Amino acid sequence: MKTLKIDHMSPRGEGVAIECGEKIFVPFALTGETVSVRIEGHYAELIDILAPSPQRVQAICRFYGQCGGCAVQTLTDGAYAAWKISLLENAAQREGLNLKILPMINAQGSGRRRVALHARMSNGIARVGFMASRSHRLVEINHCPLLVAELKPALKAAQDLSQILASREKPLDLAVTATPEGMDIDIRGAGDLASHETNALVKTAQAHRLARLTNHGRLVTLTQTPWIDIEGTRTPLPPGVFLQATQTGEEIIALKIKEALKKSKTVADLFCGIGAFSLRIAHYARVAAYDNNPLAIDALCAATRQTAGLKPLQAETRDLFNRPLTPQELVPFDTVVFDPPRAGALAQAKCLARSNVKTIAAVSCNAQSFCRDAAILIAGGYSMSAITPIDQFMYSSHLELIAIFTRRSDQPQDKRRLLG
Repeated sequence: MKTLKIDHMSPRGEGVAIECGEKIFVPFALTGETVSVRIEGHYAELIDILAPSPQRVQAICRFYGQCGGCAVQTLTDGAYAAWKISLLENAAQREGLNLKILPMINAQGSGRRRVALHARMSNGIARVGFMASRSHRLVEINHCPLLVAELKPALKAAQDLSQILASREKPLDLAVTATPEGMDIDIRGAGDLASHETNALVKTAQAHRLARLTNHGRLVTLTQTPWIDIEGTRTPLPPGVFLQATQTGEEIIALKIKEALKKSKTVADLFCGIGAFSLRIAHYARVAAYDNNPLAIDALCAATRQTAGLKPLQAETRDLFNRPLTPQELVPFDTVVFDPPRAGALAQAKCLARSNVKTIAAVSCNAQSFCRDAAILIAGGYSMSAITPIDQFMYSSHLELIAIFTRRSDQPQDKRRLLG
């Protein structure tokens, strides 16, 4: 064992000690602490806290310190917010950006409405939980305090479903979403099911009153079609589809977008998913929505058809990573909203930087890719508003961001052509 002094915290929320000029990463340790560890390479297992930080508080979950689902639960509120903001500040510094950052908004609300659980098999027994930090070792849990109340039965349901498939000895992932009709669970990794497995899964799904059970998107059993409400629009939910982590987070982001788009008449919603923003925007502006998931687009179209009073809303399946909207295709739009996955929207940002779109609302859950894309837009002639950080990934190293970009009138068109 070794004694280390923690110098600072990493972007992943781990304590970082400097030993002989090398960084040693210590999960669950805080800045300034003296800790006893077991070192393996550049990583260490925390054995004991010899001198705790004055900013250390009690974790809210009894599995914290074993389970890697949360990065930081033991910081005071102020220190926790400062660490999260530092993720954005460091990313901005790497891109040479000088940002104005507003205070972080807590968007945990009633909890996370979706969760990805892992199941691992050993001697015919299924165990369900999350992975340990920087490990493929599963930590079995029976409760997570970050989930909405409707997902409280999720861990038991996932364990019972996985047990049916335990003899396969395959690692499984189970995507669970809370809906008004009940839990929606998509099993991933099982492969094709035998008839006796399907029958057993159906009975277990019924016992747990699941709204729907699918196997990698293929229907196993359906009680009622799961749906969510998007500002009064009843929207069908495809299996395993993306949703903002919390309902509160979605509503805060949507409000920020609505405030920025008050005068918009034609809007392109890029990486639109099932329309969390499109359906709200369509109450006051024409919308063209694009996403690479055809099931999400189908759900958005279905929701649009059954909702009266919307402005024209068209939705199209399109891979914006490989086929972004070109500057010419962007001509009809005075405003663009984009909310890409964590990898960001590099190709699309380059096209936007060469366009004449007046206003861009950029949403992201990754500070690094956000700052990279922001730097492209700024170089292309856009001014960026203050950034609003939104914490809907409580205790994780992820941070939701939203900023508004406005085309500068003094930006020469020929300079924009050079970008990308």
